[in-house]
Amino acid sequence: MPVCPYARMHVPMKKAFFIHTTGCRANQWDSSVIAGNLEGAGYAPAGVDRADLVVINACTVTEGAVRDIRRFINRVRRENPGAKVVLAGCHGQAYPDDRFGADLVLGQAEKLSPDRYAAAGGTFVGPRESLAMDEAPEHPAMVGKTRFFFKIQDGCDRFCSYCVVPYARGGPRSRTLAEILRTMEALTVRRVQEVVLTGIEISAWRDPESGAGLTDLVTVLEDAPTPPRIRLSSVDPLMFDSVFVETAASSRKLARSFHIPLQSASDTVLAAMRRPYRQKDVKDILDRVLARMPDAGIGMDVIAGFPGETEDLFDQTRVFLDSYPIYYLHVFPYSSRPGTAAALMDATVPRGTAKKRVKALKDIDARKRDAFHHRFTGSRARIIPESKLRLGGYMRGYTDNYMPVHIPYDSRLENRMVEVRIDRVEGGIVLGEPIRDNDQ
Repeated sequence: MPVCPYARMHVPMKKAFFIHTTGCRANQWDSSVIAGNLEGAGYAPAGVDRADLVVINACTVTEGAVRDIRRFINRVRRENPGAKVVLAGCHGQAYPDDRFGADLVLGQAEKLSPDRYAAAGGTFVGPRESLAMDEAPEHPAMVGKTRFFFKIQDGCDRFCSYCVVPYARGGPRSRTLAEILRTMEALTVRRVQEVVLTGIEISAWRDPESGAGLTDLVTVLEDAPTPPRIRLSSVDPLMFDSVFVETAASSRKLARSFHIPLQSASDTVLAAMRRPYRQKDVKDILDRVLARMPDAGIGMDVIAGFPGETEDLFDQTRVFLDSYPIYYLHVFPYSSRPGTAAALMDATVPRGTAKKRVKALKDIDARKRDAFHHRFTGSRARIIPESKLRLGGYMRGYTDNYMPVHIPYDSRLENRMVEVRIDRVEGGIVLGEPIRDNDQ
């Protein structure tokens, strides 16, 4: 039986809660805030079978995410029929009438304090226009202590034709620079080794007080008290101008890994998606990044089977991705979401065709990962090993460019910056050894 990941070792209090989180890293941050607020209201974390309040902080960006909501609610009803089920977050905000048997539906603002609505039933969802940036807790709840996901930005106003996020998250808003610096210092005191700056569109981050942007933030963090490694979550392609790339390349703290939501490399499809760049822009970006950071790990989101994507248009994306030395792909079949412009488009791609295109892109992903991993065999890197036992005797940590390296398990290495030698790749698994003093 799973236990709430925010559970701590203490005696349960009067009421218990369980949080089930799906979707992006911003949702993970939100769930940590919800957990802290519930504990402050007198609730204790527990397993899903013993919780009085089960909160589903739910993604809604794909049909698959919605299926997961239904499955989980059905599971809770079987395993804990007396629990109050709260459907919260993106799904509640965007589609408040689709409750799937939940007792309570909460929007983005309301979900942060579900205890306030626990005695009620029904739907409590405020307008997207009124959504504000949540306040960072003084002591954020954490899962483990090696890596921390810190939401510095929320919302989006791009309204890409396929995307429900602006309806689910509201317009862009940012955490203040002062609040970011306070939280970074607190994480440093707690000996967190890596912080991932996350958000819905972090390239839209602007300090509400000074107007400083993401490039300025990276510059300020360079000399501020922070964890030793800072990683960025998904970054818009147009963020990679020459100033940002130079700032990233010169940083001692910023990880050389970048995840880019490409979606397509066909100009025709990008125009239909309402994406503000074209294939040549992406080529220039990749050339710029790899010229300054040749070992950077670059990942990309790609959608296959968008309405109107012919075989020739798909081939433009496939050939482009096959030709560039990127690290990995996250591949998704197009998923129609009610209320978006793309949901009304003609020329729907048959499901079987979309499935074949997904497979073709996943084959490219597998080759890219394998080539990237083998490229660094015999080299040295620094990782931050996590405590979880893997593969029967290994622990895993990520390199600067986001390669997962497995080394023999040694609890003394947990949450430390460890230099390793990458020895080999077996079955897609990168294996290495820590470098001891006498190995230097």
